Amino acid sequence: MGGLFVLHLIRHAPAAGNQAKQYIGWTDEPVLPFKAPAYPEVQRVWGSDLQRCRQTAEVLFPNAIYHSDSDWRECHFGDWEQKTYPELEGLEAYRNWIDDPFHCQPPGGESLDQVAVRVERAVRSLPSGEEFWVVAHGGPIRHLLARAKKEAFWNQTVLHGHCYTLIWQNRQAFEEEAQCTSFSAAPLMANASM
Repeated sequence: MGGLFVLHLIRHAPAAGNQAKQYIGWTDEPVLPFKAPAYPEVQRVWGSDLQRCRQTAEVLFPNAIYHSDSDWRECHFGDWEQKTYPELEGLEAYRNWIDDPFHCQPPGGESLDQVAVRVERAVRSLPSGEEFWVVAHGGPIRHLLARAKKEAFWNQTVLHGHCYTLIWQNRQAFEEEAQCTSFSAAPLMANASM
């Protein structure tokens, strides 16, 4: 059965689009400057291939090898990338997506169900082992928290610069979609917010 299966899920530091409250799913923006303690003992980190995740990992884990994977990306907002709620609220397609983001998708983008398929594939592609550090985006982390805690997706709070730790009895328990046995959250950055 193996030992514990531990996921440390870190939401990247904020980017300018986050501060402007834009949808920046696949938009590849750099992070804004931030301060955080380093974790030099961590040797391997996984996460999104977008630069806001890679740059966050470089600061937090200066000695780690970063394994990038596009499956860890945020939802692709398609034609709505870099737009804000006030710019979109009058569109019927946007209102439909807000009402049912799991089955509706932005034009040229993806639904939250499609994001979930990617994220599940990313976790299952992690190598054998018991503990993993992952730098990703709000949507993928929110999906895993909801799944692990058996709660609704929108009930999950996922702040920039915070680490969410999920623990299962073993990897098989995760794969069988059992509820996690432990959950904790902690800020990692001095200016973690949003």
